[in-house]
Amino acid sequence: MALIVHKYGGTSMGSPERIRNVAKRVAKWARAGHQMVVVPSAMSGETNRLLGLAGELAPAKSTAEYQRELDMLAATGEQASSALLAIALQAEGLDAISYTGWQVPVRTDSSYTKARIESIDDQRVRADLAGGKVVVITGFQGIDEDGHITTLGRGGSDTSAVAIAAAMKADECLIYTDVDGVYTTDPRVVPAARRLHTVSFEEMLEMASLGSKVLQIRSVEFAGKYKVPMRVLSSFTPWDIDLAEEAQSGTLITFEEDEKMEKAVVSGIAFNRGEAKISVLGVPDTPGIAYRILGPVAEANIEVDVIIQNISKDGKADFSFTVNHSDYNRALDLLRTKVVPELGAQEVVGDPHICKVSIVGIGMRSHVGVASTMFRVLSQENINIQMISTSEIKTSVVIDEKYLELAVRALHTAFDLDKPAE
Repeated sequence: MALIVHKYGGTSMGSPERIRNVAKRVAKWARAGHQMVVVPSAMSGETNRLLGLAGELAPAKSTAEYQRELDMLAATGEQASSALLAIALQAEGLDAISYTGWQVPVRTDSSYTKARIESIDDQRVRADLAGGKVVVITGFQGIDEDGHITTLGRGGSDTSAVAIAAAMKADECLIYTDVDGVYTTDPRVVPAARRLHTVSFEEMLEMASLGSKVLQIRSVEFAGKYKVPMRVLSSFTPWDIDLAEEAQSGTLITFEEDEKMEKAVVSGIAFNRGEAKISVLGVPDTPGIAYRILGPVAEANIEVDVIIQNISKDGKADFSFTVNHSDYNRALDLLRTKVVPELGAQEVVGDPHICKVSIVGIGMRSHVGVASTMFRVLSQENINIQMISTSEIKTSVVIDEKYLELAVRALHTAFDLDKPAE
C-alpha cells in the first residue's frame, strides 16, 4: 500500500460531470489499497470570475489590505471544489473529508497573492488516512502566523500538492492536467512536438522557469528540494483505464540521469510571452550601480529575469532587464519616480512586446556549439536577438514578440525535436 497524492487542475474540475469522473478515478486508486490525498484547483474560470468582481470594486490604489481581501476571496474557489469532490467521493461509497489550507494547517508567510509555504502540519491528515478516509485538501492557499488566509499565486495548487507530498513523504505525486505530459514544446505552436517519457528534474526546473506552463516553477523547486517523485499525466483519459497502465503514463520527472537522456542535446524549447523589457539609459558606470537600480525593484517584490549592462561610454552605461508583464507598469513608475532622480540617469524606456525563447537540455553540458547553432538558426530567419542569458543546460534569448512562433518552429526542427525518440 502506497501513499499517493493526486492533484487536479481547473479544467479537470470544470463541471459536476468532470468532478464525478475525478471521484471515480480517485476511488479506483483507493480501492486498490492506496492511501489517497487529493488536491484540487478551483473549477475552471472561477478564480478569474471572483477576481473580476473584485476588480470592479477595487480602490484606486492597491494596498496590502486590498491584497489580503483578494486572498480571502480567491481562496473560496478551491474551498468549493474541494467540498464538491468530497461529496462526489462519498457518492462513490468512500469515506471522504475535505479541509481548507488553514484547517490542516498549511503555514505560509504573509506575502498576499503570492505567499510561500513555510511548514505543513500533517498530523490531522495522517489520522484520517489511518482511519481509512480519502482526504481532500484545498490547493493554492494557506494561513500566515497572524491567522490571515493567503494564496500562493497562479498555479499554486501544484505547489500545494508537491509540498503536501513532501511533508507526508508520499510515494508519488501525480499531477493531472489537460495535457498528457511534458512535450518538447507547445504542440499548439509546433504540431510535431512529442511527449517526453522522462525528463530530468533540472530540465523541468528550467522549462518551468522559462515559460513552460505544464508545471509551476515552485512546485518543481519543492520536488527537487525534497526529492518528491512526480508524474504529469492527463485527467481526460477514461477514469477506468487499467491502474498499472495509468501509473506508467504521462511524463515522469526523474532525479536519475542516464546516458540515453544525454544523447538528446536539447530536450525542449520553452517560451514566455509574459515578459517586458525595461532599460535605464545613461546611468553612471560606478560600483554598486546594479544594486542601486535593482534593490528598490526587489524591495517592491518585483521579480527580475534577464539582465544586461552594456560597455561604458563617457562614464555612462545602459542597464536593461526583464520583468513579468503584470509588474511592468509598476516597475516603470518606481524607476521613473524614485531611482532615476537619485541616480541622475537620462531616462527609462520600456518594451512590453518582447518574448523569451529558450533551448533546454542536460546534453548541452557535454556538447559544444549548441548556443551558436541557436544563434545561426535565428540569424537565418532574420530574427534579431536583444538579450542573451545562459546556464549549464539552457540558453535563452529575448526577441521581438512577433517572431516567437517562427523562432520556436525553426529551433524545434534544427535540434531534431521533430523526429521520433529512439
